[in-house]
Amino acid sequence: MKKIVITISFLTAMQVMAQETGTGKTNSYLDYSWKKVATQMPAEWYGSPDAQKVAATVLFCQQEIGGWAKNKPYHHPLTAKDSADVIANKNGIGATIDNGATTMEMIFLANIYRQIKEPKYQDAFKKGLDYLLKAQYPNGGWPQFYPFRKGNSVNYASHITYNDNAMVNVLKLLRAVATMTAPYDGLLLPDALREQANKAYEKGIDCILKTQIRINSKPTVWCAQHDEVTLLPANARAYELASFSGAESVGIIELLMEMDQPSKEIIASVNAAMQWLDEHKITGIRVDNQPGPDGKRNKVVVEDANAPPLLARFYDLETGLPFFCDRDGIKKNTLAEI
Repeated sequence: MKKIVITISFLTAMQVMAQETGTGKTNSYLDYSWKKVATQMPAEWYGSPDAQKVAATVLFCQQEIGGWAKNKPYHHPLTAKDSADVIANKNGIGATIDNGATTMEMIFLANIYRQIKEPKYQDAFKKGLDYLLKAQYPNGGWPQFYPFRKGNSVNYASHITYNDNAMVNVLKLLRAVATMTAPYDGLLLPDALREQANKAYEKGIDCILKTQIRINSKPTVWCAQHDEVTLLPANARAYELASFSGAESVGIIELLMEMDQPSKEIIASVNAAMQWLDEHKITGIRVDNQPGPDGKRNKVVVEDANAPPLLARFYDLETGLPFFCDRDGIKKNTLAEI
């Protein structure tokens, strides 16, 4: 199933940017999220002096192993302390695919290299690609962090991670690199490296099929993270218990549905997962953000016969029923109990 891509001119894109705040003034790129700056700016912007300033920060913050840390606004200037921390941790633990890290920086580098053919941008991209290839398990999965974070509170960092589409983001990038799809079509990558990317992608798809949860031999959906040895659903943080995952499973299904020539196994996997989601959709309610007694916004479940179907983030592995969880690690039946 192919996505329809709507292209607009650079001028129109800049007009949209100008109108986003309702002031009629063009926003600075500093007003946007890093995700938008890295992946969603008009193509011509990536050839601008501002983009080159951002690129200097992205190159500086790349860890020696090739990946990047997460939740960093790389389009903002670094303070002296920021720079010192980056230098001190160049060989440390922190490179990750969580929350779009590493894949976003690589997309940014590919975007800027299409406009400015400076070898340093392509070299950094290749280093990031080497990182992704190195981090992959022999079974095809990726851990959340590589090298792994240490300590009992973060022992889930070595799990195969679908959480927040981490592994899906990697596989989409590898597939696009292997086929030289935009924005990677401007890169001068050796055929051997592209073949490595393709093999890693195929291994990742195989891992997805192997980790699909089966109940009485029947395939269902996936957990947000799976044990890297047993491939079984696994716990992460205290409130992220092993479960059937609504959100992560949707991302995986979409990835599989984008394949041009899916195998019989992939078609069967998608059909089974779609059936499971259809059987476990929630109807008759919606979730509103309402002000609470303390003035803060609070998520509240409201009955609404006309509301579109919802999926829970977590479903109990034994009962198949939705559950909610807080940092105490205790399952609760309703959102109101959180």
